[in-house]
Amino acid sequence: MSTGKSALPPHPPGDEPVPVPIWETWFSAYPHATYCAMREHQGSLVPVEIAPGVEADLVLDHEIARLILPDDDHYRVDPRRWQDSVASDCPALPVLSWRPDALRSDSTEHTRYRRAVTDSLKDIDQYALSRMAETTAKALINQFCTAGAADLLHEYAIPLTVTVLDSVLGLAPAPAQQAFTATAALYDSLDPAAAHQLLIEAMQEAVEIKRTHRGADVATSLLAHPSDLSTVEVAHTLAMLYSLGTELTWNLICITLAETITADLAAQPLSTRELIDEALFNNPPLAIANPRFPRGIQPLPSMTLQPHRPVLISLAAANQSVQGDRTGNRSHLGWGAGPHECPAQSEALLIAGEGVSQLIDALPEIALAIPADQLQWRPNPFRRALKAFPVTFPPSPPLPLT
Repeated sequence: MSTGKSALPPHPPGDEPVPVPIWETWFSAYPHATYCAMREHQGSLVPVEIAPGVEADLVLDHEIARLILPDDDHYRVDPRRWQDSVASDCPALPVLSWRPDALRSDSTEHTRYRRAVTDSLKDIDQYALSRMAETTAKALINQFCTAGAADLLHEYAIPLTVTVLDSVLGLAPAPAQQAFTATAALYDSLDPAAAHQLLIEAMQEAVEIKRTHRGADVATSLLAHPSDLSTVEVAHTLAMLYSLGTELTWNLICITLAETITADLAAQPLSTRELIDEALFNNPPLAIANPRFPRGIQPLPSMTLQPHRPVLISLAAANQSVQGDRTGNRSHLGWGAGPHECPAQSEALLIAGEGVSQLIDALPEIALAIPADQLQWRPNPFRRALKAFPVTFPPSPPLPLT
C-alpha cells in the first residue's frame, strides 16, 4: 500500500538542503518512499514546506521524537508567536493555528483544558459504548452484505464512527449534520478556515442546546466540569474531539482493514488490537502531527532547532525507524506521546476495534475490488486517508441484531 518512487528537490553539493514541499500532491501519493529518500539524503531532521513559502522542520526519527514530545520546558505547543509571523491566509493556519483547547495550549491553560477533557471521558460508560459500536457495525454490514460489494469508507467506517461519536459527545441532529459537513470539507476544501469556522458554529449550537437538554454525554460533562469552561471553550473542545475522533477513527478502521486484507493478516493468530497497532506502525492516519515551537535554540543529536520555527513529527517515518519484531509492540507514535498524548485513545480503540472485528467476522472472504496500488489517497500531508475503499466478498445473509 505504500510503494512508489519519489524524488526530492535537487540541490548542489554543499548547499543548504532545499525544503521538501510536502504540500504538493505527489507527497501524499508516495509518502513512505519520500521519507526513505529524505532520511538517506538529509538525515533525521528535514526542512520542509507545509505551504508555499512556509517552512518547518520535520522529524523522521523515533528516538528524537520521544525527546521532543514530552519536553514542555523547551518546546511550546502554543503557536501564536509563529502564527503572528505568517500571512493570515496561509493554507497551513487551519491545521496549526491557536485555539482555546488542550491541543494548542501550554502550562496552566493546558492543564485546565486537559483535566476537563480527561474527566469528561471518564464519565463514558465503556460497556454501553462497546455495545453501541457493535450494534451499529452489524446494522451497517446488513445494508450491503447481500450485495457482494461495498465501499467500506463511505458505507461502513464513516457512518459507524459518526453515529457513535454523535451519541458519545451528545450532539443534537442539526449541529451533528453541520459538524459532519464541516469535517468532511476541512481537509479537502479550498477554504479550510471557513470549514473550521462552520465546525465551531455547529458546536456552539450544540452547547446551547445542551445547556437546557442535559444528558449522559461528554458535552454535558464539559459544561458541568469545575474548570468552568466558557461556551466558546466547550465548543472548541468539542470541535477538537469531533474532528480528530471522527476522521482519524474512520481512517484507522479503513487502513487496518486494508492492511489486514492485502497482507492476509486475518489468517494469522493476531488479535484485533495487534492488527490496529500494525496499522498504526505502517500507515498511521495522523501521518504528520504534534507541532512544537522551540522556546530557544535547541541542540539535539546531530542537529539544532531554531527558536519558534515549527517542528513537526512524522509519525509514519518515526515508526519506520523502530527495528525488530513489532508483534505486541506499542511503541509507535500513533497516539502521540508525553503530556499532550491523545486522551481519547481508549474510546477510539474501542470503536475501531469493533469496526474491524465485526467486519472480518461477518465477511471473512473479503478482498479488495482493485489492486492495492490503485487505492487513491487524499492529497493531504498531515493525514493518511483513502478517497474510497472498494471491496468484494461472497454475498452473505444479514447478521442477527440481538
